[in-house]
Amino acid sequence: MIGNNVRRIRKKKGLSQEKLARLADISLNTLAKIELGFAKKPIIQTVVKLAKALEVSIDELVKE
Repeated sequence: MIGNNVRRIRKKKGLSQEKLARLADISLNTLAKIELGFAKKPIIQTVVKLAKALEVSIDELVKE
């Protein structure tokens, strides 16, 4: 769920995984795991960083 939303929004904004990871100040490995669904429940700090970097609400990232 969150992984699909992150990937969809990232692509819509024209960002690579590397660029988003830098903007969110998280590792590329962490971002890849989230997008692939291996990290189904990332810690809230990571979700907040991703939401800020993507300029969306946390709700937008976690909605079904």
